[in-house]
Amino acid sequence: MKKFSLTLVLIGHFLVSTKSNAQENYMNYHSKVIECEELIVEGKYTSAINKFDSLFNQFNFLFLRDIKVATELSAYDNDYKSGLNFVRLGIKAGWSLESINKNKNLQSLREQPEWAKLMSAYDSLHKTYLSKINFQVKEQVHEMFKKDQKKAFGALLRIGQKAKRRYSQKKFAPHSEQQLEKLEQILNEYGYPGERLIGNNLWGSVILSHHNSISVKYNSKDTIYAQLKPKLLNALKQGEISPYELAQIEDWRIAGLHDHELTSYGFLGAIPDDTVLETVNKNRANIGLRSIDLRNELIDVENETGMDLHLPKGWRNGKITVANRP
Repeated sequence: MKKFSLTLVLIGHFLVSTKSNAQENYMNYHSKVIECEELIVEGKYTSAINKFDSLFNQFNFLFLRDIKVATELSAYDNDYKSGLNFVRLGIKAGWSLESINKNKNLQSLREQPEWAKLMSAYDSLHKTYLSKINFQVKEQVHEMFKKDQKKAFGALLRIGQKAKRRYSQKKFAPHSEQQLEKLEQILNEYGYPGERLIGNNLWGSVILSHHNSISVKYNSKDTIYAQLKPKLLNALKQGEISPYELAQIEDWRIAGLHDHELTSYGFLGAIPDDTVLETVNKNRANIGLRSIDLRNELIDVENETGMDLHLPKGWRNGKITVANRP
């Protein structure tokens, strides 16, 4: 059995942001993204590109991940006009020049006559992205994140599960409670500090995941996260937090409380049978996240085509399996 203790959350990268619009329900946004992904699995690439294009015209804020998928799909399908348009949208949503240049799957777009003109407009387009970032909150949350990483690292230095639990409960828990108090203040005043607000979807989710993984004893009695959860669900509807972040934050809590034997969304913990799989898929659908089977089918598409469909792979690099399946 895998013992649970405070775990240092690995660092990755995601970018983008803009101010919340109360009239937009991002549950509708995420359901449309899933429809695009279903078309991709069916090999209906042109239909998926058209649906992405329609979706991007309906919402004020766009998650960069989805723009990247639409761009790669367009390049693969030789729809260069759509691909170049999506690159333009991506730059306005925070797609860095370095990331664009390193993406080998965009080579066919680079060969288009319009590419040089588009790249020459990069700085101007990027200003749109910068104008929507709250840099004051970004710096505050970044400092909180660095402090959190440093404090969490202390648990890794302890030898033995008993010492790790003691450190987590005596040293990390008081620190984490202060962190969540500050996070709630930011939530109340500005909204959730994620991709939309500060151009980063890692820092806030790591702080919350750390809190949810202190120890079984602590988290079974914790009420602080429970008070924050309704605000996180509201942030999901506002497009301030993505389904991926929320799912991993929640999975740390469930897995931690049950020695990694249970899972809510399939990122952490085990899926022992189809009955649990059905529950996991319902949980995923409730927050706008694709089913496990669709995720696995998208990985097949990646392997067959070489496209990067930007599936979260921090905790699950391959397919998410069901234990009783062959």
